Amino acid sequence: MTFKYNSVYINAVSTITGPYESKGPLSKYYDKSYDDLYFGTKTWEQAETKLIEESVDSLLTKIGKTKFDINLLISGDLLNQIVASNYAASSLGIPFLGIYSACASSIEGLIIGANMIEANQIKNCVCSVSSHNNAAEKQFRYPIEYGGPKRKTATFTSTGSASAYLTYNKKGIKIESATVGIVNDNGIKDIFHTGAIMAPAAADTIYRHLNDMKREVGYYDLILTGDLGMIGKEILKEYIEVEYGIKLNNYDDAACMIYDINSQPVYAGASGSACLPLVAYGYIFSKMKKKELHRILLVGTGALMSPTMVNQKLSIPGIAHAISLEVVE
Repeated sequence: MTFKYNSVYINAVSTITGPYESKGPLSKYYDKSYDDLYFGTKTWEQAETKLIEESVDSLLTKIGKTKFDINLLISGDLLNQIVASNYAASSLGIPFLGIYSACASSIEGLIIGANMIEANQIKNCVCSVSSHNNAAEKQFRYPIEYGGPKRKTATFTSTGSASAYLTYNKKGIKIESATVGIVNDNGIKDIFHTGAIMAPAAADTIYRHLNDMKREVGYYDLILTGDLGMIGKEILKEYIEVEYGIKLNNYDDAACMIYDINSQPVYAGASGSACLPLVAYGYIFSKMKKKELHRILLVGTGALMSPTMVNQKLSIPGIAHAISLEVVE
C-alpha cells in the first residue's frame, strides 16, 4: 500500500546519541552525545526514556515551540510495551500514539504523521524513536554482564534517539510518498542473524514502492535501508536482483555507516530503532541541504522478535516500510 503526499514536510530534526556513536564516522552530525550509557539515570531503561525526552526537548528548542504547540507525539522503541516511549510521553505531556515495528518504527511514525497532516486531521506532530544497546541486549539476548560471545552475523544495537517535526509548511525536506510493507516470514530462527530476517522484507517493500509509483530504481539518488548490517546488505542486493530483477547500485545501509566497523567492536554493524534516523537526520539530511542528494528512499527494516516466541522455537518475521523524501525546491 503506497500513499502520495502533496504538502507534508520535515521542518526540523534532532539527534541524541551514546558514546559508541560519538566515536563513529558520523559523530559531527549529531546534536548531542553522551559518554555515559546511563545518561545520569539508574537503569538502562530509564536512560532510554531520557534519550527521548532530550531529543524532543532539543527539537522544540530548535523550532522555538513548547509542548503546548504540538498536536501529537508519535514514538516507539524496542522495549517491552514500548516503556521508554510511554514514560517519556508521560513526562512530556503531549497527546501520544505509541507504535512498534521494531527497527522500522521511525518510518512507521513518519507515515502515520504524514497521513494525518495530509488529511488535515492535525497541523503538526513530532515523530520520535529510541534504542539503547544495553537495554536491548538485556531484553532480547543476554545482559552485557554475561559476556557471552556472538557470531559475526550479529549486529550492535545503536544507542540514541531521533525526533522529527512534521507540518504542512513548505520548509526542510518534503515527504513525497510512502509504502507500508507486509510482514515477511522466511522461517529463520537465529536471533543473531537479523539481517537475513529483514532483507526479504526490504526487497519486497522496495519492489512494491517502485511498482506502485511506476518508477525505476535510478529515480532515487540513494536508497538507504535501516539496519541490515554488512551481511544483510549483501543478502538484500543478491535477493532483490534474483527475485525482482532490481540491481541496487545507488544503495547503502545505515548500519554500515554509523560505526567504523573495522575499528569498533560492532560485529556486522549497527541495529536498533535509532540507527536509520540518526544516519538520515544527521548525515543524509546534511547532504540534501547542500543539494548533493535530491531524492532518497528510506527503508526502515525490523525483525519482529519476541523473546517468548523465540523460546518457543518459532521463526522470526520481518517488516519494512519505505518513505520517499525530496529536497524542497
